[in-house]
Amino acid sequence: MDRIPILRIGDVLLVSIQIDLQDQTALALQDDLSSKIVETGAKGVLIDISALEIVDSFIGRMISTTAAVSRVLDAETVVVGMQPAVAITLVELGLTLDGVRTALDVDRGLALLSSALGKAGSDVEVDDLAHE
Repeated sequence: MDRIPILRIGDVLLVSIQIDLQDQTALALQDDLSSKIVETGAKGVLIDISALEIVDSFIGRMISTTAAVSRVLDAETVVVGMQPAVAITLVELGLTLDGVRTALDVDRGLALLSSALGKAGSDVEVDDLAHE
């Protein structure tokens, strides 16, 4: 089973999903991310799904549940890079990602997290992470 890496940038955890998620991989990611939030005390979670072309109802619920677990652990969640086909599929399935903020790309997602956490509460400097 593939594991999805979780990178720490200041007090934000970055998860970039680069493979098609199978149910077991998605569940492992949820567990790994929860543990990493507790371990690091992260205040923000950025999930990049730009490589996902297909999302089924299970994966949609997993994203929503992951955001809910993160909130319980005092971390804001932003999902970035959602492809139009993925958004359409989620709507057609009747799934709402309650409590999940979205942004177009990683830069905007980091800016949204930085704004939500407040400058004093975040070590993330968006300008430092911008594409050069």
